[in-house]
Order: sequence, then structure tokens, then C-alpha cells
Amino acid sequence: MSLLAAATRFRTPRRTLRLVGLSAPNMIRDSPRHTRHIKTEPAYPGHIPLNWFENAFLAAGSAFMSLADPRRADMVAALGETTAGPVLPYLLDNMLASEEGRRILKERPRINTSTVDMAALARLPENTFGHAYVTWLERCGVTPDTRDPVHYIDDPELAYVMQRYRECHDFYHALCGLPVSVEYELALKVFEFANLGLPSAGARARFFSEYMPWALRCGSAARSVITVYWEERWSQDLEELKKELGVWDPPPAKWRKPLSEAKEAAARRATAESSSQAG
Repeated sequence: MSLLAAATRFRTPRRTLRLVGLSAPNMIRDSPRHTRHIKTEPAYPGHIPLNWFENAFLAAGSAFMSLADPRRADMVAALGETTAGPVLPYLLDNMLASEEGRRILKERPRINTSTVDMAALARLPENTFGHAYVTWLERCGVTPDTRDPVHYIDDPELAYVMQRYRECHDFYHALCGLPVSVEYELALKVFEFANLGLPSAGARARFFSEYMPWALRCGSAARSVITVYWEERWSQDLEELKKELGVWDPPPAKWRKPLSEAKEAAARRATAESSSQAG
């Protein structure tokens, strides 16, 4: 399907439904008739070079699809990559100005269940950041393995900055004590916007009256969270870490899963992991 043909499908609501099965790369690459006028040699594994028109088209298309179906993580990720470009050098400069940030850029750690021992974090004291993180994962029913790789940022170093931001996003949820839902995600986006300068969106009365003021004040006052070597903070007291970073609690949040249930599940997982290793 050509870009022009795909673009025309955005004109009426009925025809836009035909885009639901598209992935972000296919929106750009599936046309044998589409002639590309840029160097297409990838700069890093998974890189998909785009020209200015393709970038603009993907930004518009992914924004539309993200609004139509917020569960489309690939479209949300594509939107972030195609619109965050101008701020990434600023984030890189922040990291280069920080000793922790420079080590992150040098070592390029990744965050997933292959690189982080979740069972070990679950065994940490309850007041630690690491324990709070795995409890948050359990309570929200999410995993760090679902973060999409970066595809559309040309500079490899800036691509890693974006990947780092993406993989650290759940840390910010755990640090601030915010679950996953529209209003809390928007509050965290505003926090990130104030703290990092990343694009964000808006909506909902409670969000504007309660979470936006917190997010703007806290996000602008806190240390740049992209510079934190989170993997070295697992055993640090959570309240201590908040104080160090200048983060304070948002308005009370409504969680889908009780804290006690999440703690029990994390404890069972840690016990099962220990038993399997002993066996």
C-alpha cells in the first residue's frame, strides 16, 4: 500500500478502521512503489531510516492510531520517537553533565527480566526502591519485557537515550507511586514533560485539578530522572531516594489491585525462584 493510499484512509472514520491491523514499520515500508530518497543503511540493529515526509506521516498516523486505540503500544512508541527528536540532544546533554549519566551512556544497561533479577528485588526490604518496583509491576500486572525497541531515531546515541527513557518509564511510576490508567499516565507524562521536556497530552477534570499541578511542580523541581542509574538504587530506601531526587507524593491514587495482594504475589514468586535454584 502506498503512502498516498494509506493517507487517504484517514479521511473518513469507516475507512480508518482498515488501518487497525497495520504496524508502524508497515505504514512506511510496505509499498514496492514507494521510492525512498535517503540513505537506507541502518545505523544500528533495528534502525529504520526515514525521510522528512515519512517521519511526518508516521507521526500523524501514529498519533491518530494512539487516540483510536491507546493499547497500541507500537503506535504510542512510534509517536514518541517521531516527535521527541528535538528534545533528545537536551536529554543527552543532561546525562553528559552528570557522573551517573555518563556511566549510563558508557555502559548502556538494558532493563528486562533477562538483565534484572526480579526475584532478588522481591527479597529486598519493603522500604527499598527495588522492592517497590517489583511490587508495582505485580500490582499493575505489567512486565519490563513489553517495551518496544527504538526504530526511527537516526543517531545511535540519541536512540539509546530514547530507549533508556522508555525502559525507565516504569521506574518513574514506582518512584511516584502512580498506577497505570489514563489519568495517572497523563499525570506522569506532565511530570516527564516538566522534568525531561518530552511531549505529552491532556484530558480529564481530576487530572487537571489534582495531578497536573503536582506533576508540573514536582517535575520541574526534581533532579533530571534520565540521569539516575536506577539499577544501582535497588537497595536504597525509597523515601530517601525521593528526598535525594526532590520528588514528593502525588494525590492519592486508586489502584486496581490491593497492595497486600501484590506483596503476597511477589513473595510467592521469590520463594518459587529460590526453590527452583536450590533444586
